[in-house]
Amino acid sequence: MNSQLYRSLGLLLFFSIGSLALGAQDPLTLSQAIHQALSQNPDSAIARADSLDARAAASLARTALLPQLSFTEDISRGNDPVYAFGMRLRQQQFASADFALNALNRPQPLGNFSTRFSGQWIAFDSFKTQKQIHRADLFKQSAASSGKAVDQKIVFRVVAAYQQVLYAERAVDVAQHEQETAAALLGSADDHVKAGLAVESDRMSAQVNVAGRKQELIAAQGELEIAWASLREAMGVPDLKETELKPIEPHAFPQSEIEDEMATAFKTRPDLMALGLAQSAQATAISAAKSDFGPRVSAYGNWVEDRRSLAGAGGNNWVAGMQISMDILPMGKRDQLARESAAKQKIDAQMAATQQHLRMQVSQAHIHRKTAELSLETARTGLSESAESLRILKNRYSAGLASITDLLRAEDAERQSQSEYWHAVYGNVMAYSELLYATGTLTPDAAEELQ
Repeated sequence: MNSQLYRSLGLLLFFSIGSLALGAQDPLTLSQAIHQALSQNPDSAIARADSLDARAAASLARTALLPQLSFTEDISRGNDPVYAFGMRLRQQQFASADFALNALNRPQPLGNFSTRFSGQWIAFDSFKTQKQIHRADLFKQSAASSGKAVDQKIVFRVVAAYQQVLYAERAVDVAQHEQETAAALLGSADDHVKAGLAVESDRMSAQVNVAGRKQELIAAQGELEIAWASLREAMGVPDLKETELKPIEPHAFPQSEIEDEMATAFKTRPDLMALGLAQSAQATAISAAKSDFGPRVSAYGNWVEDRRSLAGAGGNNWVAGMQISMDILPMGKRDQLARESAAKQKIDAQMAATQQHLRMQVSQAHIHRKTAELSLETARTGLSESAESLRILKNRYSAGLASITDLLRAEDAERQSQSEYWHAVYGNVMAYSELLYATGTLTPDAAEELQ
């Protein structure tokens, strides 16, 4: 009986431990969040679709070099004199009786089954097709670079949202600690009032302090929910569960000169590269529009078999030739050239505006990076000093050497220092991320350095 009881207890313990092990989840790292976002964010899916469309367009442009072949099976019947005369000739069924006037003027209804193979090939079009192929290839490369720009934007949004959640969690922790401290301070004030070491107003001040800390906790919890909503939106996972995140510890990031950062941005920014490729593609479009004014040489051929029945015998014939053509009144082509030239002017202006915006982005990111690092160092010093000041005032208050007003001020200063410190930690990481994004180097691998 005892052995069976022990066996049952052992099995229960085993399954309990197993269920706890299965229920435990590893923290969601920043790298995992980024890779999940790149695979599920709708913006990334749109960029991939644009890239596939550009690839298909490049492949489609090459089909203009190939001959066009077609097959046609035609079935007809009628008594039109011209139709009947021509079909008898094509079917090679003409007889002398068919030249009778009555047969020519009022022929009997005639059926025809026609099988046709036809082809056409543009042998030369003043290199218009080759230029259009080159233009499509440039747009394909531009779409790929635009996709990389979208990925970096997604990475930056995920880093910001991930950091926002961590900062909000820290704010909740601080608010909970401050609420517990305020409750303990209220208890201490009650003891002092009962012992005659404090007045009733001190206890009321402590009660007001408890209410204020409770409101701060509620606000911090609301900000945490908003932060999680932002992370879900950035990752493209609307049903993401609130789970543990791997904290990003404060640390120093590498520094560089603004000239080097500017040069890196102009060299590696994918959106700038995409615009440059689109600019080259538009220049090629202008050249293709000019080639459209030139002559065109094409070859063509047809083979036709005509029969009275589907499987019967009949006659066949073929025609082949070459054609040279040129538009002598190219009004529409002139308008097309004007449109392509206007599009080139537009993209040139976009390139100039993008370069100016890039310089401003890199300059701002460089300044934010420097100020964020200084702010973190100052906040770290202030946190240490406020903690020590609070410790001294708590001892003095316990000894009756300080008022509750002094203690509450010290509590406020310490809470403010904690908030400023974690905000500085968050700001330092985001400033470095902003710099990586501005220089076009915020890849998933580079983002792993943040954690």
